Amino acid sequence: MNKQEIIDKTAEYARETLEGEGSGHDWWHVYRVWKMAQHIGQKEKADMFVVELAALLHDIADWKAHDGDDTAGPRVARQWLEKQGVEEEIILHVCTIIKEVSFKGAKVETKMSTIEGEITQDSDRLDAIGAMGIARAFTYGGAKSRGMYDPKVKSQLHESFEQYKKNNGTTINHFYEKLLLLRDLMKTETGREIAQGRHVVMENFLTEFFQEWEGKA
Repeated sequence: MNKQEIIDKTAEYARETLEGEGSGHDWWHVYRVWKMAQHIGQKEKADMFVVELAALLHDIADWKAHDGDDTAGPRVARQWLEKQGVEEEIILHVCTIIKEVSFKGAKVETKMSTIEGEITQDSDRLDAIGAMGIARAFTYGGAKSRGMYDPKVKSQLHESFEQYKKNNGTTINHFYEKLLLLRDLMKTETGREIAQGRHVVMENFLTEFFQEWEGKA
């Protein structure tokens, strides 16, 4: 198979695997990340074969749906790529990106090893902010039976990935524990430019949310 055939087959595999997933980590999330990664990757002159495969497979077995097992994603991705006859160097690159890509807590540094990894991570994080990020946050909170907001429950800046994985705070707290931090964590110039506008959307939403929470017009 040529590279485009492998990408097409991988897109179909991701769609079949994730379609109908109810927490906001579904096929359409992957689709948006894939399209954003294409946009950023072309500007950054990256290896687009690696970028597209990593974007398509980044949530193929997300730790949040596998009892906190952050080895599941790279393992499932490797199995798929080996079946497609992808060379080992590329498989290793893609699997490393999948292992590194996730946000692991406010005080946990998440460096990416390559520009392809930075592009995939920025694309994933851009789908977690702005209007889409707001929608996904409440979708995830509902799927996990989390409260929308409780003034008595304070947000936390998690010191470790283990703390972050065990967190069960409200959806509004998630904005302060992760989403509002992402703008300043973007790795690429294109990602930073896009994140600025989406960050403002979230700030405006939160201002309105708290006004309405207190019954203000």
